[in-house]
Amino acid sequence: MGQILAWEGARGRRARVELALLDAAAMRRLNRRVTGRRGLTDVLAFALPQPDGALLGDVYICPAAAERWVRNGGRGTGDARRVEEELVRLTVHGTLHVLGYDHPDGPGRTRSAMWRRQERYVHRVLGRRGAER
Repeated sequence: MGQILAWEGARGRRARVELALLDAAAMRRLNRRVTGRRGLTDVLAFALPQPDGALLGDVYICPAAAERWVRNGGRGTGDARRVEEELVRLTVHGTLHVLGYDHPDGPGRTRSAMWRRQERYVHRVLGRRGAER
């Protein structure tokens, strides 16, 4: 996350983002508590702007949801490299939300400016060029 904060120029504004990995049951409970939605989600992010201009944020990721998506949702076999890539993607995604980026729901999501930025950062982190998603 430090790289993403630096790429976004957020280090100068005193930004700190914490990452927590939750099991499926804990992520379902958190999702229900904060969104009112039942079911498992892969990432939830919360920004906590401070009165002094600093930014604090929390990103919650569910590795089980990421693995399930890789296995069933279009990433193929569920091999460990694909799961690792998805975990990087979720970390970047949550961090961008903390920094104030957003995207539409539905089909426009993967064509949004936030999504394109996310994919550039995922590929930078993983040391690859081009986009897969």
